[in-house]
Amino acid sequence: MPKPVSEQVVVIAGASSGIGRASALAFAARGARVVCAARGAEALESLVRGIRDGGGQAMAVPADVADPAAVRRLADEAEREFGRIDTWVNAAAVAVFGYVEEISDAEFERVMRVNFLGHVHGAKAALPALRRAGGGVVIGIASVEGVRAVPLHAPYTASKFALRGFYDCLRMELAQRGDPIAVSTILPAGVDTPFFEHSRSKMGALPKPPPPVYAPESVADTVVFAAEHPRREIPVGGAALAFFLGQRLSPAFTDAVLSVRRLGARAFRNERPDNGVDNVDSPVAETGSVHGSEPGRVFRGSAFSRAVGRLPRPGELLTAAVSALHRREAPR
Repeated sequence: MPKPVSEQVVVIAGASSGIGRASALAFAARGARVVCAARGAEALESLVRGIRDGGGQAMAVPADVADPAAVRRLADEAEREFGRIDTWVNAAAVAVFGYVEEISDAEFERVMRVNFLGHVHGAKAALPALRRAGGGVVIGIASVEGVRAVPLHAPYTASKFALRGFYDCLRMELAQRGDPIAVSTILPAGVDTPFFEHSRSKMGALPKPPPPVYAPESVADTVVFAAEHPRREIPVGGAALAFFLGQRLSPAFTDAVLSVRRLGARAFRNERPDNGVDNVDSPVAETGSVHGSEPGRVFRGSAFSRAVGRLPRPGELLTAAVSALHRREAPR
């Protein structure tokens, strides 16, 4: 079993805003020592300053997750400062909204380098440190778009499909080796974070999260839960149920529904014009924020997530038993 959160050292890649920032604050509030990483040094410093002012322990490490050497340095600095790593959270993400033909090859590649390869680099940097600590948890922030595709978001959706496959492979390999390292994939629905304001838009307007919209704190609470009680996959937000059911019961029918412009395109389109600012290639110069600018109702929590997403499933228990068996069989 993982250590209590209050005794953990937690690395969060993508901590400057949104879910990553909310998670850093939630871990610090529970007594964890937090290593905050992102490209934006100004946003990181404001986050760490706020944690320290509240009596917590944190450090900032500027790093671009698309650079594997930078991510390895992040792991080294975390171990050097706090002695070990118990949980590693991959939360960094960028996005380009628009039709496939409007999105350049370079934009597709950049999204995949951050959203997919950034998680790969994080996991590969984390595993040796987690073994040295005697075990731990890798947590990946994916999306319900890794379950069900949506229009006008192809690079992001493809990266999230790739993430689910990657974490599934990693989970099985660690069980085969008998490593006491758990892998949890978090699948949020629409969340009110600056992610949408930081995205690159080719729609002529700012993007927005499709309703119903959930507070980033609801995802952060789930991330903290997974650090102590890892689950295979945890959806966040009742809207996730529609994504799962649509893909499971009739993906072709769901294609048809989302092909209706009012449902599949306008749901992502804000009334505000695009401001031309994004963080795809470089960080936005700001002090960082947890919340976005969603003008409508934002749900603080989800009964669906609490009732369904956090329960251990029989298959998860079986995989844990297989891992424990391999661990006992390993040569001393």
